[in-house]
Amino acid sequence: MRIGDAAVATGLTPRALRHYEEQGLLVPGRTPAGHRIYTPADIRRLRAIGELLHAGLTVSDVRSFAHVLDATAVQDRSEADESDRCDVAEVSQQRLKELDRRIERLSLLRARLASQLTDHFGDLFTEQPPAP
Repeated sequence: MRIGDAAVATGLTPRALRHYEEQGLLVPGRTPAGHRIYTPADIRRLRAIGELLHAGLTVSDVRSFAHVLDATAVQDRSEADESDRCDVAEVSQQRLKELDRRIERLSLLRARLASQLTDHFGDLFTEQPPAP
C-alpha cells in the first residue's frame, strides 16, 4: 500500500506518516523506485500511534516505547518483558501526572475567573455549573 492509501486507511495525513518515520516510529518498506510501501502490520502500528497521540501522549512519549507497539497492537502483552512494562508504565504515569497538574491549574483559574466575574458584575453574571 502506498502512502496516500495508508493515510486514508489510518485517518492520518501523508505528512504525518513521513513525520512518524522521521521520528523513528515506523520504517516502511520501499519499492525499487524508492516509494514507501506500507504493510498491514505498518497500518496497525500507525493506527496505534494515532490513537495514543489522540489520547494525549506526545511523539516523544510514544517513541520511548515504540518497540512494544506491535505486540500491544495485537493484544499480545504476554510476550512483553519487564523492561517493556516499565517503559510503558513510566511514560504513561508521567503523562497522567502532567494532565492532573494541568487540570488542577485550570480548575483554579476557572474558580478565580468565576469569582472575579461575580465580584465585578454581580447579578449580570450567573455562573453555570461546569459541564460533566
